[in-house]
Amino acid sequence: MGKKRIIKKAGHDLAGSGKKTTKKATRRKLEIGVLHVRATYNNTIVMLTDPEGKAISQASSGSIGFKGSKKGTPFAASKVGELMADRGLEMGLKEAAVIIRGVGAGRESAVRAFASKGIAISSIQDQTPIPFNGPKAKKPRRN
Repeated sequence: MGKKRIIKKAGHDLAGSGKKTTKKATRRKLEIGVLHVRATYNNTIVMLTDPEGKAISQASSGSIGFKGSKKGTPFAASKVGELMADRGLEMGLKEAAVIIRGVGAGRESAVRAFASKGIAISSIQDQTPIPFNGPKAKKPRRN
């Protein structure tokens, strides 16, 4: 017959009261930051760092809830830009430098949405990687 299973109801704890105290993570104050935008054909990833390059917050159009080909659209990128601007404003961000990588559709719209929330943009750099030697040639066919 086997052992009988004992089902415990959720919310009842024998050892304690069942309450868990969670401390809200203390956000650091940041007045000047760097916004990294990685725009691919399939997704747009936006990361906010401090001037030294330490990551503070990150979001992508996939993490917001867009699925499939909608992740690569300018609309999804603008929503990611707005979200990162809101997170920056919570920390007291006033000015940001922008570094853009990639050739996706969300390059410009993510930056526009970020700037529309009232954060000043000090500089915009395009650091899209460009191959200087091209792809490797195929081997010659053997007979």
